[in-house]
Amino acid sequence: MDVLEATADNIPEIAKLFVLYRQFYECKPDIKLAEKYISERILNEESTIFIANDNGTIRGFVQMYPSFCSVDAIKIFILYDLYVNASDRNSGIGSLLMNKAAEHAKKQGASRIDLMTAS
Repeated sequence: MDVLEATADNIPEIAKLFVLYRQFYECKPDIKLAEKYISERILNEESTIFIANDNGTIRGFVQMYPSFCSVDAIKIFILYDLYVNASDRNSGIGSLLMNKAAEHAKKQGASRIDLMTAS
């Protein structure tokens, strides 16, 4: 399993997982919206997305946004999206993605990652 930074070539596959991710939050499936959203984030360099690539099949992704904390006067990342295929859960993929996100944040000089998720 390789954890790689996503590129424009990965947009269609990530969009399919993004639809499933949004359905978890009770959003209606909309592949065109997902492709547009993921495409904009990658092409505009507004977020960093890492994918879990298993011999050409994307099993999950994590998406994080750079930000700042004014109170602490530090750079942070907001980890807003983490998704692993239902059939691949409890296999360590989520941990691999989270570790890659933490490594990236540290390399970028961030002092912390804020995780936003449902209960």
